[in-house]
Amino acid sequence: MANILIIEDEKKIARVLQLELEHEGYETDAAFTGTSGLEKFKEQNWDLVLLDVMLPELSGLEVLRRIRSTDTSTPVILLTARNSIPDKVSGLDLGANDYVTKPFEIEELLARVRSSLRTVQVKSEHSSVLTVKDWTVNEKTREVLRGEEQVDLTPKEFDLLVYFIENKGQALNREQILNRVWGFDYYGDTNIVDVYVRHLRKKLELSDVLLTVRGVGYRLKE
Repeated sequence: MANILIIEDEKKIARVLQLELEHEGYETDAAFTGTSGLEKFKEQNWDLVLLDVMLPELSGLEVLRRIRSTDTSTPVILLTARNSIPDKVSGLDLGANDYVTKPFEIEELLARVRSSLRTVQVKSEHSSVLTVKDWTVNEKTREVLRGEEQVDLTPKEFDLLVYFIENKGQALNREQILNRVWGFDYYGDTNIVDVYVRHLRKKLELSDVLLTVRGVGYRLKE
């Protein structure tokens, strides 16, 4: 079974999470500060990280940023306060895969864990190299290349690009895109999709293939 690292400064919550996850058959370890959590993350390979946003020493968002600087594939689920929408948005932009709002139902958390682990498994079973126009998109290294030329994309720009490629030819509405790329509980402005589409069109010269579908959303041409 998968091994899960819990980085949570409230020891009672961390212990409950460990008990529930181990009851489901997962192996777990816990850290109670951002610094110790980052150290434990580096010590071994983890299948998933549960990361509290509010941590002593290093914030959860800083821990996430440092994780994503070297590891772009390990799923990270943020544990956030109910009203911390800026933290949720920042976390998703930094590369978090999902988030759960405190206080949470343990069944919801377990479902999110299973979903994140399934997504990783499915991706590992398929080719990690995609293409759009003359660009090569490597999901494992998160590199976007055209010959020797490389374009740097933010985590969310990359996720959005992959989603369009995986659904090439389909008209996708903004709600679909938000749910898949930003998460089901995203409460921000849907115009963020338009902003990120503009970024992709400009950075990758995709204006002729990443098309606007009037009254719907966007479609990447076959």
